[in-house]
Amino acid sequence: MLEVKGLCAGYDGSPVVRDVELSVAEGEVVALLGANGAGKSTTLGAIAGLVRTFSGSVELDGVDLTRRPAHLVTRHKVALVPEKRSLIPSLTVGENLRIVHRQALDPLPWFPALIPILKRKAGLLSGGEQQMVAIARGISSAPRLLMVDELSLGLAPVIVKDLTARLSAFARDTGGAVLLVEQHVAQALAIAQRAYVLTHGDISTSHSAQELMNSRSVVEASYLGEGRSVDEVDLHPQPATSTAGTNRGSAE
Repeated sequence: MLEVKGLCAGYDGSPVVRDVELSVAEGEVVALLGANGAGKSTTLGAIAGLVRTFSGSVELDGVDLTRRPAHLVTRHKVALVPEKRSLIPSLTVGENLRIVHRQALDPLPWFPALIPILKRKAGLLSGGEQQMVAIARGISSAPRLLMVDELSLGLAPVIVKDLTARLSAFARDTGGAVLLVEQHVAQALAIAQRAYVLTHGDISTSHSAQELMNSRSVVEASYLGEGRSVDEVDLHPQPATSTAGTNRGSAE
């Protein structure tokens, strides 16, 4: 569904990511992992038309979206849930959900916990509730591609587990593609079919989520910026570890 080839993108003429190649299939959840500053948010922004693309291509369902402005990318059913959620705090939950340009899908079946608080101001919600509203707003546009940037930022692990499960259910139920940037590595790999690791702006590893989950050294190397390939390490199963807690915030 999504095909990114040779993507080079960045700011003020300076590339942050180089030659990025990734894909997401229909109904698939793909995780994009890496340390702060590796280029994860830049990659999502380039796909969404918010960050300048210098070279390469972005296609969704065979349509070339390369260098199109964000408002035109959105019309091709691409939704981005940004790291800071971008809710309007003075509006209610229901009003935040209704401001989507083309509301085409009711998100409440995936987020029934929002029903009792539809009339509550978004600025009065907890962090977990605000993230639910942000994701639900993205889903309400019936996206073919839903991108979520740093879902777990500032949230308790139990809330992250619930939200990732709902993203997985959305992909399964609708056939939509989900591209997830997440610092909680174990949570992301638990729902993803595949994962890519960005190191210093380049894809250093791409493999099945299960194999990366079983390979502690690959995941740890990605967050330490060592960029080891999955082919260079032992993939025999061992307890998976998340190093997410050591890298909060974003330098991207």
